[in-house]
Amino acid sequence: MSERRVAAIDCGTNSVRLLIAEFDPASGLLVDIAREMRIVRLGEGVDATGRLNASALQRTFGAVDEYARLIDDANVDSVRFVATSATRDAKNRDDFVSGIRGRLGIEPEVISGEEEATLSFTGATNNLEIAGAATPCLVVDIGGGSTEFVMGEPGRVPTASISVDVGCVRMTERHFVTDPPWPAEVSAARDDIEAAIALAAQELPLRRAGSMVGLAGSVTTVAALAMGMWEYDATRIHGAVITAADIHRVCEELLYSNREKRSANPAVHPGRVDVIAAGSLVLSAIVAYTGLAEILVSEHDILDGIAASLVSPVSE
Repeated sequence: MSERRVAAIDCGTNSVRLLIAEFDPASGLLVDIAREMRIVRLGEGVDATGRLNASALQRTFGAVDEYARLIDDANVDSVRFVATSATRDAKNRDDFVSGIRGRLGIEPEVISGEEEATLSFTGATNNLEIAGAATPCLVVDIGGGSTEFVMGEPGRVPTASISVDVGCVRMTERHFVTDPPWPAEVSAARDDIEAAIALAAQELPLRRAGSMVGLAGSVTTVAALAMGMWEYDATRIHGAVITAADIHRVCEELLYSNREKRSANPAVHPGRVDVIAAGSLVLSAIVAYTGLAEILVSEHDILDGIAASLVSPVSE
């Protein structure tokens, strides 16, 4: 296969991200040309109203306009746009779809939780640092509106997956009213999260996982805090091993810190300051349920899986 340049866009509940990459036939790997992220909070209020609000749509369209220019300048061969939890849940998702189509000239895909899980697994495990993980490997992708659990062997089609409706934005909007949240609010969120984990455990043997790989902004932010970073460094975070004890410690610190204290650390992206406590609670609860002593953290996720789908199929 010759060199091929692709663009992948992942539009989630909290952020919209772009990866432009080139396939290297010699290594069989994708080489990054550009990675971009904008926090647009597309899913703002969707859990309560079932609709994408006008402001959230305009923030998202503004980011996609920027991405369209970057894609044009990069002369890519193919583009894939994937939308996940917030758009799946929205009654007015046709407004979103038509807006994206008009800006990029392609049909955006509103994918199922199962396909989201498969793409996340592919993106997380298709690199050397993660491929050596003990099997079966559990990949956990904590998003804004949902969390995906996927099990399998790295580099292959996952054997089982499930998507559940708990994420950092959804849990924050549903439960956290005060800042910092009151113990009763934390308890209600924890109950919600643990019920979702129990649902996932009906489909996947979570406690039989040999290793766990954590993905997405909540996980990588917790990792940065656990590592004592005061400046976010993706190269240090990718492939880092974070202990369960450190995850629980960071979670407690975030839950009982106010917005001012959370925002004081530049390792926490401004767009995650109000939702990172809930995201850390999801991660802490999952790690506690599995009984694993540590997790691997990946900066490669669904975005990389989308890009990989444009150049090669996942092996059976």
